Amino acid sequence: MECIKKITSILLAQLPPQYVPTIDHFFFNIDLWTNFDYYITLFTNGKFIPSEFSFIPNETPISTLKEVSTYILTYYIIIFGCRYILQNYVPLKLKGVSQIHNLLLTSISLTLLVLFVEQLIPLIYRHGLYFAICDAQAWSQPMVTLYYLNYLTKFVEFTDTLLLVLKHKKLTFLHTYHHGATALLCYTQLIGETSISWVPITLNLSVHVIMYWYYFLASRGIRVWWKEWVTRFQIIQFLLDIGFIYFATYQKIVHTFAPQIPHCGDCVGSTGATIAGCCIISSYLFLFIAFYIDVYLRRGTKKSRIVKRARGGVAAKVNEYVLIDVANAATPSPSPAPSFRNRKSNGHKNGSHRKQRVHGSLN
Repeated sequence: MECIKKITSILLAQLPPQYVPTIDHFFFNIDLWTNFDYYITLFTNGKFIPSEFSFIPNETPISTLKEVSTYILTYYIIIFGCRYILQNYVPLKLKGVSQIHNLLLTSISLTLLVLFVEQLIPLIYRHGLYFAICDAQAWSQPMVTLYYLNYLTKFVEFTDTLLLVLKHKKLTFLHTYHHGATALLCYTQLIGETSISWVPITLNLSVHVIMYWYYFLASRGIRVWWKEWVTRFQIIQFLLDIGFIYFATYQKIVHTFAPQIPHCGDCVGSTGATIAGCCIISSYLFLFIAFYIDVYLRRGTKKSRIVKRARGGVAAKVNEYVLIDVANAATPSPSPAPSFRNRKSNGHKNGSHRKQRVHGSLN
């Protein structure tokens, strides 16, 4: 830790005084929000001014349940309709389109992420983490603007699936469900004004920066060693989301319906939004439970044997589980049980490499 502090001090000493990071402006003392506000206002010719934006249900675009439901339903009709219509046509390559799409989304995700971080660092530093996720003052005007912009990107991301359909790539339930559910999740939290929204959003943006950058490189034929880490980060994001959301849900439910039970206090946001967010996040948990049951409890099934033989750690197995086409995949033969002689002859080898195997399984 001391080494990191020394290195940080040395690096900061090399910067001109006006670029030394502060609590309020962490990124080289540049006021990112003010600059963002200025350039977006200029770019939109004053039609959208971030610093003056207010989310008003029934007035702001896509601010009603009817609108968001229509968009999500249209998304499913288009992707499944196109998949049916185009099944006898030659798949499109769309290499250039995919590159632009992925580069655009990784850039948008990075921009929103750094703007969120700039708002959150002083908030957490001065008031603490609990204040940032549960207090009404954490629902500030800049944060609401960023929440809404992030919400709009969920509909832009629908084009992920459309590109897969046009290229005749396999559509998985997890992929198609995730896009619709995430758009609905963002809507419910905007309507319900839940201050904890920044937790899943910033985690998701962090993953998307890496994920879409990986897709961009892959579309250019560039192979990277950290491919599996994309899924690992998604799993980490999911676990952190579960922890924070369940904590906030507990605070809200107990404070509202059973205040005599020990808790920290109320968490700002409507009860309906809290329950909706918890249910949507929990649905992802059920998908992971289904993965565990299919792979590790139903050991003799074809899917279980195929997934278990995927090289790598948990992330590699999750990838295989999501993408596997069981009907067309070859059935692997069960691994033969090791004989007593084989176990004895391999005993020394297994013991000497035990640490490496355990480390690999945890990755």
